[in-house]
Amino acid sequence: MTTLIVTLPPEPSDAATLYDYVLSPDGNSVSEQSRAPLALLPLADKAGSEVVALVAARHLSWHQVQLPKGTLGRRVFQEGGGLRVRAVLEGLLEERLLDDTSQLHFALEPQPAADAPVWVAVCERAWLRAALQALEQSGHPVSRIVPEFAPDSLSDTLYITGQPDAAQMVCAAQGGVTLWPVSPATVALLNWPPDQLIVAEPTVAALAEQLFKRSVSLQQSAQRQLLAAQSAWDLAQFDFANSNRARTWKRWQTALSALLQAPRWRAARVAALALVAINLVGLNAWAWKEKSQTNAQRLAIRAVLTDTFPNVRVVVDAPVQMAKEVAALAHASGLPSDRDFDRMSSAFVAAASVNKSPVAIEFVAGELRMKGLALSPQELASVSLNLKPQGYSASIEADAVVIKQVAGL
Repeated sequence: MTTLIVTLPPEPSDAATLYDYVLSPDGNSVSEQSRAPLALLPLADKAGSEVVALVAARHLSWHQVQLPKGTLGRRVFQEGGGLRVRAVLEGLLEERLLDDTSQLHFALEPQPAADAPVWVAVCERAWLRAALQALEQSGHPVSRIVPEFAPDSLSDTLYITGQPDAAQMVCAAQGGVTLWPVSPATVALLNWPPDQLIVAEPTVAALAEQLFKRSVSLQQSAQRQLLAAQSAWDLAQFDFANSNRARTWKRWQTALSALLQAPRWRAARVAALALVAINLVGLNAWAWKEKSQTNAQRLAIRAVLTDTFPNVRVVVDAPVQMAKEVAALAHASGLPSDRDFDRMSSAFVAAASVNKSPVAIEFVAGELRMKGLALSPQELASVSLNLKPQGYSASIEADAVVIKQVAGL
C-alpha cells in the first residue's frame, strides 16, 4: 500500500503553503521526498493509498501521569468514556500547562497500562483540526496522525536535525521528548554520555561531530519520518475519535484495495487463485469418483437380479423386485413366504401383548386385516415396534388393524 507522509505546517495553511512530504510505495522504502503546495501533493486519495499526518516535535509536549484506578476501560473512547478520561487528564495536567486545557488536544500512548504511568502527548487543538481539514479538503483525507518523535522506552537516542544555521537536538528517551538548539553551550549542558547513540541528518552531521567530538550515525529525514509513520502512536483521540473511526474504515478499504491491486501482492493473488482452482478440481474429481463407485454398486445389484432371475428384463428397483421374485419362487415351490397368512398371523400373535380377538379377518395379496380389536394408540405402537424387526408394519384403517410387509425388507 502506497503511503504519503505529510508534515503538518506550523502556521495555518493557504494555497501557497509548502508541505514537506515523503512518498513510500510499500510503507518500508522511500520513493520520493520533496515539498509542494496542497494542490500538487501526490496520491490524491487514490485506491490503495494511505495518508499519514506527521506532527513535528516542536508542536508537541509530553507528560507522564498516573491515571486514577478505573479510568481506563475496554470502551475508553466510547459511550462517553472519552469525555471522562479527558476531564481526568485536564485535572492532572492543569498545573503543568501554560495554555488553557480546553484549547488543547490530548492523546494517550498506545495500549496504556491501567496500573502504570501513562505518556500523554499535548498539542493545540485548533491548529491540529485546521491542518487536518485543509488536507481533507484538498483530497488527502488522513488515515493516521503520528508524532515525529515519541518517548522511547527501549533506548535513549539523541537526534540532530535541521540545517546548520538552525539545527536542533531532540532527545527521545525514557524520560520523554526534549528539544534544544544546537550550540556549544547546550552541548556542554547536555553532557551526552559517550556510550549512547547520536543520530544526525547528513546536512548537520559535520556540525554534530565537531561539537560532540565523536562520530555520529547518519539518517535521512525521510527515513526518520517513515519510521515515525510505522509507530503504534495515533493522536486521533477524544475530539478526533469520530474521524478516527472514519480513518480506520479508510485504512481497511485501502488495505483491501492494495491486496487486490498492488503489484507486491501479485504473487499472493496468484497463489490464492491457484489454491481455489486446485480445490475445485479436487472436489470435482472426488465427486466423480464417488459417483462412479455408486454407479458400479448399482450395476452390481442389477447384475445379481438379472443373473438370478433372467425373466426380469427391466430393472426399476432391484431390491424390491428381488424380494418379489423370491416370494414368487417360494410360493411356486410350496414353501412358506413372509407374505403368507400363516407367517403374518403368527408374527402378529407373537408381537401383540393384548388378550383381544378379532371379530373378522381378511387376507388379500399379502395384506392382513383384522377387525374388532380396538387397539389403543399405546397398544398399536407396541405392536408396530415388535413387528418391525420381522419386516412388518401395523396400522389402523377404519375399524381394522392392517398388517403389511415393509417394502424392501
